[in-house]
Amino acid sequence: MANKFDAAAYNFRKKCPFINKELLNWFPGHMNKGLKQMQRKLKSVDCLIEVHDARIPFTGRNPVFTSTLIGTKPHILVLNKKDLTIPSLIPRIKDQLLAEQKVSNIVFTNCKDQSCRGLKSLKPLMVGLIKDSNRYNRSEEQDYNVMIMGVPNVGKSSLINMLRSNNIGVKHALPTGAIAGITRSVMTKIRINNDPLIFMFDTPGILEPSVTNVEMGLKLALCASLQDHLVGEEAIADYLLYWLNSHGKFQYVDYMGLKEPCDDINKVLIAGALKFNRIRKVRDYDNRVRDVPDLLEVARTMIKAFRTGELGKMFLDVELLNEKYQRQSSTEPKAEKILA
Repeated sequence: MANKFDAAAYNFRKKCPFINKELLNWFPGHMNKGLKQMQRKLKSVDCLIEVHDARIPFTGRNPVFTSTLIGTKPHILVLNKKDLTIPSLIPRIKDQLLAEQKVSNIVFTNCKDQSCRGLKSLKPLMVGLIKDSNRYNRSEEQDYNVMIMGVPNVGKSSLINMLRSNNIGVKHALPTGAIAGITRSVMTKIRINNDPLIFMFDTPGILEPSVTNVEMGLKLALCASLQDHLVGEEAIADYLLYWLNSHGKFQYVDYMGLKEPCDDINKVLIAGALKFNRIRKVRDYDNRVRDVPDLLEVARTMIKAFRTGELGKMFLDVELLNEKYQRQSSTEPKAEKILA
């Protein structure tokens, strides 16, 4: 049903919804402390794994990692949550990251799937990169130390847990959650493999001290890398609605109980309140109790539907994907060669 609507027939917004930039400047004390801890541990690290969200591979990657942490250390970019993005775009994403950002080791993963080929490829890739590198002060050490880093809530702890489970059969080494900021500091070594002996340092999610681009901040918020209440759930839902309409993604129409696409977030949330029976009681000026739609709770429901894939697979960075990296089907490698 979602495909029956013609986007050209609707007068959707052309500009990103306005939001106060000050709401996006979130760099709490634990982030600054975590960054300093990461810098101090660099001498004892053999490889760095940067984890980011596969729905926004070009948006929100913290340049601090490149400028102060990665340097000459072997580096792997893990784009997690690949199950929520559009698979056919993966080759183009990899080509563009290689050409424009010089990232040569890219792995797409789904940390909820133990059979994910990307996850299985990580250990041999790490070992190979470390063996081929100059380990400087750690050249005589038999064990390998790997630091995992990234913006909040992209799956760093989940990745460690899955590697630990797959390689040594131990589950739930670290707490995880769908809220940004679960990990607060650099933790002690976590063993993820026995032969060779590999340890990982979990680290807190580190954002840029100032998010200067509003749409970048809203993408990060939509993907849960900013805590929802700091931006506002209704503001995040409004950006989601704007993006969905702009890209002809109308699965939300059925989901929110609408008859057709709508560009007014209040009308969308009210329809959702009726469908999901999200009502709250309030007292009016005469002290009478009446029922009103719980728009905040419905906004949370709509955002959750995006984050879990109920509204379809999404690639939020589609405007940033350069057409020149479109591979020709006659010359491109077989899909199974892509670590996805």
